[in-house]
Amino acid sequence: MTKNRWDNGITHHDGEAREFISTYFSQTGRRVLILASAGFDLRSTAVSRAIAQTGVTCRGIFIREERPNADQALRARADKNAEQLKIVVPDSKVVFIDIFDPVDQAVVGARRLTRDVLPILAEGEPPTDIVVDASALSIGISFPLVRLLDNLYGQKPGTPNVHLFVTEDPHQDDQVKPDHAERPMWVPGCDGDAGSDLKSKSIRLWIPQLVLYRTEALRRIHDFVDATETCPILPFPARDLRRGDVLLEHYRTLLIDTWEVDPRSYIFAAEREPLDLYRTLLRIDDARQKVYGQQGGSLMVLSPIGSKLLGLGALLAALDRDFPVAYLETVSYAAQLGAMKNLEPDDWPIVHLWLSGVPYA
Repeated sequence: MTKNRWDNGITHHDGEAREFISTYFSQTGRRVLILASAGFDLRSTAVSRAIAQTGVTCRGIFIREERPNADQALRARADKNAEQLKIVVPDSKVVFIDIFDPVDQAVVGARRLTRDVLPILAEGEPPTDIVVDASALSIGISFPLVRLLDNLYGQKPGTPNVHLFVTEDPHQDDQVKPDHAERPMWVPGCDGDAGSDLKSKSIRLWIPQLVLYRTEALRRIHDFVDATETCPILPFPARDLRRGDVLLEHYRTLLIDTWEVDPRSYIFAAEREPLDLYRTLLRIDDARQKVYGQQGGSLMVLSPIGSKLLGLGALLAALDRDFPVAYLETVSYAAQLGAMKNLEPDDWPIVHLWLSGVPYA
């Protein structure tokens, strides 16, 4: 059986996460580089503010995802968040990343991210710690960014510690409605060679994460992946104990009549523990490789389009086993700002995951 990188992964939740921030980042000699979103989401500033309050030497790269025809109210909210981030971390830059090419509308966000952010990583005194706050970053940006950092620093001695943070609230996510692009695609840097001739012979298992109001998006991704089997992810346990039931009812026709999902094929993963889903996915892969090893092999395709924390679990699995990740890029967002929680930055629940560095040396 393959050794798993994060079987003994380090995570902290809520009060423990804030205690980790206050004790760890206040240590003498720490230099922190924060990469976070300068978007409209109210959670954009929580992690950066918590780290900056420790007094640690830090600088920031705040990513502004630019999409055509963005809602002006959301753009104004993003401008306000960007101003607050620059106050919290004065030594910082806001980097504007076009997600779509203005000429042919091709998805170019990941390429622009690498082009514009990579040179900034080399500026100044090398950091002891790099923090990625994925709370308000899209999949098309956060996954390639973490892949880039893992390629640069993961499992290499003498390189910075890399931390992932998420400030998540499923209710908050339900208030944001994305307008998706027409054509699904592989997340850049996380395609797992799914289009190669060798992988085309593999028996494909599609593992989508169910989230409300994404019926058409999931339908398109399913057709794109062309999988033999489908095993949807349901959050359990979850803050809302009925959330799994609500999702099953919402997608009843699609799951039963269209995809013909066997009742035994659902994957239950703890909503706030990314390592739970990570370990589950790797156990499934180990079992399938034994069964299908002589029949062209098994290929697991992930589509984490819902919960940020479950998305981190899928990301870890993709980094560890090079699973392909299929998704639909977002053209624009609509958000019910009045229905969104307006908590103070210190009140948002935070989850920390130590991706690489000293503990894993």
